[in-house]
Amino acid sequence: MNSLGIYEKALPKNKSWKETLQTAKDLGFNFIEFSVDESDERLARLDWTKEQREELRNASWETGVRLHTLMLSGHRRFPLGSADPAIREKSLEMLTKAVDLAVDLGIRNIQLAGYDVYYEPKTIQSREWFMENLKKAVEIAAKKEVMLDIETMDDPFINSLSKIAEIKTQIHSPWLQAYPDLGNLTAWPENNVGRELETNIDNIAAVHLKDTTPVTETSKGQFRDVPFGEGTVDFKGCLQTLKRLGYNGAYTIEMWSEKSDDPLAKVKEAKKFFDDIFAEVGIEQEPIVK
Repeated sequence: MNSLGIYEKALPKNKSWKETLQTAKDLGFNFIEFSVDESDERLARLDWTKEQREELRNASWETGVRLHTLMLSGHRRFPLGSADPAIREKSLEMLTKAVDLAVDLGIRNIQLAGYDVYYEPKTIQSREWFMENLKKAVEIAAKKEVMLDIETMDDPFINSLSKIAEIKTQIHSPWLQAYPDLGNLTAWPENNVGRELETNIDNIAAVHLKDTTPVTETSKGQFRDVPFGEGTVDFKGCLQTLKRLGYNGAYTIEMWSEKSDDPLAKVKEAKKFFDDIFAEVGIEQEPIVK
């Protein structure tokens, strides 16, 4: 039995937390994925007051909708591997605050964007700074027993589970795991997706459900806003593989519909898409709390 969640950015904006969580519940989700992205608005969440944290935590308890994961995509703006020491310091400060926020909200996993740098040139040095600071980040998270999950990205730096496994040979900790995005895995032609899942199943803490179009010699691929079923991800094959391997963790539908004219219609359509596949491959979804 697996839980199914929805990314916060798929739901309508400017609602109270109780309204947002109740909407997720009404749509049939067990949890939401909380966002701390690179916008000033969401980065400010790292400095929330006790009262702001309490509001979200209480809304979660009242609705029965959990907060499983925190997506710390703000590291794209302030990366661990930056050439600027002030940005590297800021990056670790953000990580420390994210861990404390996760503890206060009952979040178990922080999803790390697998970029050494995003807006800067990539170098051997940027990789080294990333590795040095990732090691420090894992030590910070381990003290509070919060899991750090590296996501497979839309970037060649970390675009496979094998690359995350390689990192784990250098940073030995049960608090560092992998968060495969099935869309990102599929988009890179060098990945054998089924084998990636098979050989790295022991490292998988959570799974993103997202469709993509592939990287080719003439295309950079499309890594977001591809309607489910219109990309090239073999969701049935991936989910059947994960079921056979005994994966019992969470799945999160990742989509960005919060600013669309009718975000709820898009989320309902995505939910039905995956409900049908779950039923076909025999994945039982955790019942919704009444």
